[in-house]
Amino acid sequence: MDKALRWLLTALGILCRVLLLAWGTLAIRYSNLPWPWLRFALAAAFLAFGIWALWISRRPRSYTAFVAVYAILLAWWVTIRPSNDRPWRKEVAVMPRAIIDGDRVRITGCRDFEWRSVDDFTVRYEEREVLLSHLTSVDFFISYWVPGPVAHTFVSFNFDNAPPLGISIETRPEEGEGFDPIASMFKQFELIYVVGSERDIVGVRTHFRHEEVFLYPLRIPPEAGRRLLLAYLERINQLADKPEFYHLLSNNCSLNIVRYANVAGREGGFELDHLLNGFFDRYLYRTGLVDRSLPFAELRRRAHINDAANAADKSTDFSWRIRALQGVKQ
Repeated sequence: MDKALRWLLTALGILCRVLLLAWGTLAIRYSNLPWPWLRFALAAAFLAFGIWALWISRRPRSYTAFVAVYAILLAWWVTIRPSNDRPWRKEVAVMPRAIIDGDRVRITGCRDFEWRSVDDFTVRYEEREVLLSHLTSVDFFISYWVPGPVAHTFVSFNFDNAPPLGISIETRPEEGEGFDPIASMFKQFELIYVVGSERDIVGVRTHFRHEEVFLYPLRIPPEAGRRLLLAYLERINQLADKPEFYHLLSNNCSLNIVRYANVAGREGGFELDHLLNGFFDRYLYRTGLVDRSLPFAELRRRAHINDAANAADKSTDFSWRIRALQGVKQ
């Protein structure tokens, strides 16, 4: 038992050192230094120093030196702050904001681009006004760029007197940047809530990014949908005033949806499907938040909206057609 315990402690010690060294190396590699060559050189130097101090030298002074360098790195890391003032890509250049006046909500910065390709589009932002009392339902979308356990999730709020209002929680890349999952854990991207038309938010994914998109009407009462929308709107205003960094594992699309669902009255704790969000529809089915009159495989087949979206193309009734053609029960 003593020998097994020693092995366990040794393994844990090695794991901790590896994780510390890996985090520090990546933090430097994806830091705010303006020159890529310098970030790479410093990251390589830190990695080499850490290996020498923790595994080769293993002297008390070496450990002390490593702790001192790590403390400097952490102090530097804390100074890297998010901003709303950067050269943003055009599709995320405008932060939305909501003005709530009782039942009436006015939202500025709603996106309704006319897309011709991923990089060719007509920029068009508009102002939307909706009445909370006319919110009837909420739909949940899952969009896959590749099949697997990771996807993008977003929601739409439906009204009986206005087109659906889509809200997608995304990274806010600068000009010339693209999404990088590792970089997203190291303060590389700010967070934005893209508010807009489904013809834009859904259409760009089905038509031009060639993602596979699934739509699931949620079985929640309108009152819960209104609370969910208000939670979103409050967060939208917070980010317009005080920016935050996106984080792949803690401040992402799906986990934030779950947080707002908790505010709206969801019961239950964290589940692995919330993190591996490519399986989020299975969680919705298991908990009865979507129609369970069909087997899950059939429900998922009907929820696939790419054919309907492509047929609707740029039609003004895009939102109606992606629902009418899929055959999912409301």
